Amino acid sequence: MSSTHTLSVTLSPGGQSFLTSGEETLLQAALDAGYALPYGCRNGACGSCKGKVLEGLVDHGASQATALSMADRAANYALFCCAKPLTDVVLACREVASVTDMPVKTLPCRVEKMDRLASDVMILTLKLPVHEQLQFLPGQYIEFLWKDGKTRAFSIANPPRDDRPDGLKTEPVPAVQASATPTNLLLELHIRHVAGGEFTSHVFQHMKVKDILRLRGPLGTFFLRETPGENPAKPIIFIAGGTGFAPIKSIIEQTLSRDKQHGQLRPMTLYWGARNRAGLYLHELAERWAAAHEHIRYVPVLSEPAATDHWTGRTGLVHQAVLEDMPTLGPFQVYACGAPAMVEAAQRDFIAHGLPAEAFFADAFTFANRPN
Repeated sequence: MSSTHTLSVTLSPGGQSFLTSGEETLLQAALDAGYALPYGCRNGACGSCKGKVLEGLVDHGASQATALSMADRAANYALFCCAKPLTDVVLACREVASVTDMPVKTLPCRVEKMDRLASDVMILTLKLPVHEQLQFLPGQYIEFLWKDGKTRAFSIANPPRDDRPDGLKTEPVPAVQASATPTNLLLELHIRHVAGGEFTSHVFQHMKVKDILRLRGPLGTFFLRETPGENPAKPIIFIAGGTGFAPIKSIIEQTLSRDKQHGQLRPMTLYWGARNRAGLYLHELAERWAAAHEHIRYVPVLSEPAATDHWTGRTGLVHQAVLEDMPTLGPFQVYACGAPAMVEAAQRDFIAHGLPAEAFFADAFTFANRPN
């Protein structure tokens, strides 16, 4: 297709329209035009960007069957991070305007601290250049620009806050509007060692404090949605699998700071699932949240507890624990982060139990780009 040929892309129901050559994916063309559509992994695996093509034809590109089935294609759905328009198109999708004020930057960073909290979980603290701080929304992620030309993406686990040049950190700063989000010098990442993963193996076996890396961010549209006009605001269910706890930690800590300032006590329940007790690598932190705040409930769930864990809590699949406690989900917003299988099962079963589709927000970690 000639680069001078232009195609029209229209977003429904908003009616926003922009032009593209057809050489870029629908997601990239929308971002370039200033429209932030929902997305996560950007490699066709997580399904966060899935939407319906109401009119026109697209090339589905590298969409993965786990995120876009043949039945989805037959029903005119596409993954906007992979699909390219072949004709003028009209897309059914919701625009996420809140991230448009967050400039995406490419920055160097230095490894400031490495804390191994489990045999396969490392908390990595990165320091950014003093004059190149990063603005982001709680729940977003950054990606490392790795030597093989590929990227490795990880959620930011700390909330936005003002970090002093001397390294002393303030408490999280309330940020109701994206434009009010403070800048960070320090970023906290939770990295799980993936067997056979080149980058995570490097982190666990070779990385040292003071190593220099390059990152790009912030990215993603996994962040807290307010419910304006609703009194009281919708209660929240957070569901985390493994290191899917990281972006949820960022959101909860930011929300606690804001609640403290504004007196808003939006009920929150955190379900954190892991295979064994070691997988709940910040279990005590979540327990402290629940003990200190009446509007927070914490439910840890282990799928395969070891005998040495002496576990007396909930067992099984983490999303099933939600359904056991809350058989109807209509009044809630749900934020799910973890492996694609967990996220997909939660979305399917929660909607079947009354959750409005538009009240489910997810970040599915995939091996290629979002290792958990």
